[in-house]
Amino acid sequence: MEEQCDFRHWDELIPDALGLIFSNLPLQEILTVIPCVCKSWRTVVMGPYCWQEIDIEEWSNGCEPDHLDWMLQMLINRSSGSLRKLCVSGLQNDTIFSFITENAGSLRSLRLSRSEMSDSIVEQTAGRLSSITCLDLSYCGNIGAHALEAIGKHCKLLVSLCRNMHPLDAARKLSQDDEANAIAATMPRLKRLEMAYRLISTTSVLNILSGCPQLEFLDLRGCWDVKLDDQFVKEKFPKLKVLGPLVMDCYEMGEWDDCSDFSDGFEYLAWEFEMGNYDDDDDYDDDDIYDGVWHGEGRLEELELRFYEGIDGDAGMFGWPPSP
Repeated sequence: MEEQCDFRHWDELIPDALGLIFSNLPLQEILTVIPCVCKSWRTVVMGPYCWQEIDIEEWSNGCEPDHLDWMLQMLINRSSGSLRKLCVSGLQNDTIFSFITENAGSLRSLRLSRSEMSDSIVEQTAGRLSSITCLDLSYCGNIGAHALEAIGKHCKLLVSLCRNMHPLDAARKLSQDDEANAIAATMPRLKRLEMAYRLISTTSVLNILSGCPQLEFLDLRGCWDVKLDDQFVKEKFPKLKVLGPLVMDCYEMGEWDDCSDFSDGFEYLAWEFEMGNYDDDDDYDDDDIYDGVWHGEGRLEELELRFYEGIDGDAGMFGWPPSP
């Protein structure tokens, strides 16, 4: 008797499962290809299932500010209040930052590197970020101690903070001890803190160690005025790991324009600190895989199907190729 097998059609998968699958695709494909496959897939992309975690940092690095605002508004609206994680770079105004905070009821992880929001807007809206546990404000030059103090007072669950800067940014300032002291006074639950290339003193760092007793990792690369006694740290804070101040990275080697910040190599530690998602298999070569798939079958390099109805004809504004 022939054994019968039950196969479930892709369009019958529950929306949550499809959302998890689609979230592994590039942003362009999610917005332009998936909606045109079938009605159920379009429903998933148009709803919150794909947008509980939004990571458009790579795309945002090269887009126009108006396009970035438009994209953020569209995707966050689709999340329907279920947004848990947001990674984006280069916010250019207070308005879009305020919009993010208005939709941050479920937000746990927020990464806004190289953004231009002001101290005042952060102070006004920090109360909306009370559920945040991981926050990255690296290379945000327009905010300072007042913003950090407001965040500390309102974000009581915060355990990871990244506030790294570029060495050239530090060269324009006299001291940033006020930021370190704001962190020490308002963020007692911190377990991880990155403050690379900040003009801070040994005293302010000791204030942090005293005010943040749960701290497990402290990045002080490039904080040249800080002089910590290793034996003292080991005895008083046995669980604490300190990186720097003396660490040879690309900035010290005079290659500022040719390499990324050394901390990028540790971003998985900072950003996934609470998420628990580590991926050790980085030696993955897609070209080798596709070469094997198409070997002897003919090449499909020149075949390109483009379906852009999923975002109502607006794909061209993002620099994506026009639909034929």
